[in-house]
Amino acid sequence: MIHLGQHNTLEILRETPPGLFLGDEEGNEILLPNKYVPETFEIGDKITVFAYLDSHERPVTTTLKPYTKVNEFALLRVTALSDYGAFLDWGLEKDLFVPFKEQAREMQEGKWYVVYCYLDEETNRLVASSKTNKFLSNEELTIERFDEVDLMVSRFTELGVEMIVNQQHKGLVYNDEIFRELKLGEKLKGVVKKIREDNKIDLSLQQIGFKNIEPSAQIVLDALQQNGGTLPLHDKSNPEEIKKRLNMSKKSFKKAIGSLYKQQQITIKPDGIELK
Repeated sequence: MIHLGQHNTLEILRETPPGLFLGDEEGNEILLPNKYVPETFEIGDKITVFAYLDSHERPVTTTLKPYTKVNEFALLRVTALSDYGAFLDWGLEKDLFVPFKEQAREMQEGKWYVVYCYLDEETNRLVASSKTNKFLSNEELTIERFDEVDLMVSRFTELGVEMIVNQQHKGLVYNDEIFRELKLGEKLKGVVKKIREDNKIDLSLQQIGFKNIEPSAQIVLDALQQNGGTLPLHDKSNPEEIKKRLNMSKKSFKKAIGSLYKQQQITIKPDGIELK
């Protein structure tokens, strides 16, 4: 099957006046127009192309590399407006269409927007939507705490910066954990800092080695979460009290809270420690 909005590796079947006809193993055929035909080729060669609809809504392929593909998010610029919607530059001759009903707010020419590219099942056309939330879900998470994840900046809020996580979920980096300017649509790496009971995802941009966190520090973190975010223990606490609560030595406890403090995970107070 030839997939619209994706790269396909197809066989060169024959040369015709409009260009090369390419085919898959199921007998489907599609045109590669002359302007994209490689200088040298052989019938039977394999070629990787991107399939989409031309200005006449006919399936064609191109060797150009689009800025995004189907079922992906991207930051794209509006090139033109019409009575039906907006058009985005996505690196191909025919711009990507955003119907009015798929605009989170009315788009303006020349502005940049984070959008999701998808195949409209009713029209079989590739379109985009700036209503990104409806293409994200935290109901069934595919990530765990401390996982390194791919992020895209999607929205700035009073609390922090909303991120698209692994092209599937929505998460948040709080303002007090952001130490440089972030730009809309920027792609970067991050770490899952916490998954809340309602499956909201707290993220960190600091590469603080969550996966390599020492076992004693993890025990302290777990105890803090189970105790509402606080523990009446500190570096002056009685060793027996520490052992009773955490089943670890005072030396291990001090090392653990020192590590967590450096990673900005906890605050150390005169009467105990608490999660940040």
